Amino acid sequence: MAGTDFSLSGKKVWVAGHRGMVGSAMVRRLASEDCEVLTVGRDSVDLRRQDAVERWMRDKRPDVVVIAAAKVGGILANSTLPSDFLYDNLVIETNIIHGAHLYGVSKLLFLGSSCIYPRLAAQPMAEDALLTGPLEPTNEWYAIAKIAGIKLCQAYRQQHGCDFISAMPTNLFGPGDNFDVQAGHVVAGLIIKAHQAKVNGSPSMELWGTGTPLREFLHVGDLADALVFLLKHYSDAPHINVGTGTEHTIRQLAETIGKVVGFTGEFRFDTSKPDGSPRKLMDNSRLHALGWRAHTSLEEGLREAYAWYLANHSHP
Repeated sequence: MAGTDFSLSGKKVWVAGHRGMVGSAMVRRLASEDCEVLTVGRDSVDLRRQDAVERWMRDKRPDVVVIAAAKVGGILANSTLPSDFLYDNLVIETNIIHGAHLYGVSKLLFLGSSCIYPRLAAQPMAEDALLTGPLEPTNEWYAIAKIAGIKLCQAYRQQHGCDFISAMPTNLFGPGDNFDVQAGHVVAGLIIKAHQAKVNGSPSMELWGTGTPLREFLHVGDLADALVFLLKHYSDAPHINVGTGTEHTIRQLAETIGKVVGFTGEFRFDTSKPDGSPRKLMDNSRLHALGWRAHTSLEEGLREAYAWYLANHSHP
């Protein structure tokens, strides 16, 4: 519901998954709030073990929980490790959400994934598209776990009156991304390829497909800001999409990355390779109506992501 006022002042906020791209961005964003940030590594607490999670929550007594912890991976990982993706994500979210109920957490925010929507969902994808059609088979295990997490938050809200909410981010990039050409997402992969092409003095850089598919990209710092906004101002059962509302073709993305990295060669498109979905855009009208919009431009966000890559990875 719009107009909800929830203060983070003086609260203990547990960011589960604080070492990942989203979790680390959330920790940075919360540094400007008057709250105490709680974190715990997997070396201390295995989030898949209910007793360990409940013991830690009983001892630390967080007031607010943000669930950014998840087992993630690309198409190959999802295809070869289906039970891991379904089981690990189900138990992580179940343990934390149930523990939050047991120990009186005032507010909980669960993060979904764009794969929760049907493979052929109408564009732009509205929140109401959930469960209206078949999922994309290549990541259905992860999607089912994320849908279960959203529904679990709704169930605890309905049965116990818990202030548990869910947010659904679009394609993310920024500091902490997985910079791996094979396993990473498109932004990180293109940054690596453009950097290598620049260093090697290559006259051209090859990209898969035609370069025409449209995609939406959100800087992870903007996502963290949106999540803080939702913690303070949203309390209702439906999940909320979080995106920019702006689309870019893969060619436009590559050209902007080339500009940021300093690659001045040409882009060659291997049209024998697949494009994927022609368009994937979120309907962000509900979030906009609440009063939040993304503020980081694509080029500005890419400059920050490239700087982080240079500072944190070995590279040519």
